[in-house]
Amino acid sequence: MRAVVSRVTRARVRVAGRTVGEIERPGLLVLVGVTHEDGTDQARALARKVHELRVLRDEESCATSGAPLLVVSQFTLYGATRKGRRPSWTAAAPPERARPLVEEVVRDLRERGATVATGQFGADMAVESVNDGPFTVLVEV
Repeated sequence: MRAVVSRVTRARVRVAGRTVGEIERPGLLVLVGVTHEDGTDQARALARKVHELRVLRDEESCATSGAPLLVVSQFTLYGATRKGRRPSWTAAAPPERARPLVEEVVRDLRERGATVATGQFGADMAVESVNDGPFTVLVEV
């Protein structure tokens, strides 16, 4: 399981012109990718890691600062581009496997007390963000 985590001043996700998830203050935009071998343990480990990641201003984390998170499923994080010009998506888990694991990440974050907004799984989403720094890291578990 992997996530691209960006520190943002604000972010939102729109589907068909309608906002489905938004954070309007500094926090983290978390793009989550799932592969075939991932399970509940990886989802919980990713949630813990992201929640406790000290990447906010003054080395704060969402756990210590209460900063919100916007979690968006992104199967393309497992796109392979080494060969040819067309990415291969074979490493990305199919939707029926990925959806419950992304939902588990969100559920675990909320159980930790985090404020979490989300995108809409499987939808054609427009993700808007204002990167702070910019500061973006890849988190893998």
